[in-house]
Amino acid sequence: MDKGIFVISLDFELYWGLRDKKAIENYYDNLNGVWTIIPKLLDIFEGYGIHATWATVGFLFCDSYEHLLKCLPKTTPLYAKPIYCPVTYIKNNEHQITSHSKLHFAKPLINLIKERRNQEIGTHTLSHYYCLEQGVDISNFSEDLRLSISLAKDNGINTEALVFPRNQFNSEYLRFCGDIGILAYRGNQPSAYYAARKEDDEKLARRLVRLIDAYINVTGHHVYQKSELKSEFPVNIPASRLLRPYNPRLKILDTWRISRIKASMTMAAKTGGLFHLWWHPHNFGANQEDNINILLKIMQHYSYLQDKYGFLSMNMTEAARYIHDL
Repeated sequence: MDKGIFVISLDFELYWGLRDKKAIENYYDNLNGVWTIIPKLLDIFEGYGIHATWATVGFLFCDSYEHLLKCLPKTTPLYAKPIYCPVTYIKNNEHQITSHSKLHFAKPLINLIKERRNQEIGTHTLSHYYCLEQGVDISNFSEDLRLSISLAKDNGINTEALVFPRNQFNSEYLRFCGDIGILAYRGNQPSAYYAARKEDDEKLARRLVRLIDAYINVTGHHVYQKSELKSEFPVNIPASRLLRPYNPRLKILDTWRISRIKASMTMAAKTGGLFHLWWHPHNFGANQEDNINILLKIMQHYSYLQDKYGFLSMNMTEAARYIHDL
């Protein structure tokens, strides 16, 4: 029987995943906290032998507003909502970007990740591209992704893993992704409550079910067998569970949340399946000690499963190669 696989991916996006003018004011501690939480996460990963994928927005490779302007795509999607358009945001917000450069640019952090063992830097597209919103097409997406891969290459990074922003998975784009060297992508859980949707189609009921599912097994463990994942290329390394950030109002339920994750990890280890945990670094930017304590409990369980069942830690590309015997 195949050994179980434990995959961790992080959506590294800083402000580019928000693009709301009020976000810097309302979410500043989380965003600014990324600069201190990432070194802590890297130390934890190294201590437990964790291989992780950091799906990084391409604009984070820039180091100044002038550099950012040079990296803009020649064509941009005609989003129905102008707030989604990166060019509109960038050209209209020079002061915000330059005065909050650490919330928009992160080359020192990228270099720190690059220097650490077993850490993969993947792509989260150049601009945090929304693949299902009105106004997008394959030509815009292809230029965006090419530019993201090119920026990484300029920094000595070979990009082989992709995470679609907001999990807006678009199967139409996958062939192009494979043609330019993407080996692995993170798909969504096979449940209607996790199916890819436009932002306007994300109803409260779906969000509520996903919240409950984080504590109680509503939709299943989402553990995947190697045989299920061999038919696609690029290889789908589907999400299993979002590691939600610590919430003081729900603290009393944290034992349930941790147990839910640990139970799925155990199933993967016992059955030779794959379990994929993901989150955003900025989720841990605030309440850092509480978030780290929860993560450490998960890491300790991984260590136990590794010793007992040979549970393997892999980043997304390593998992794709293992699944396809590459």
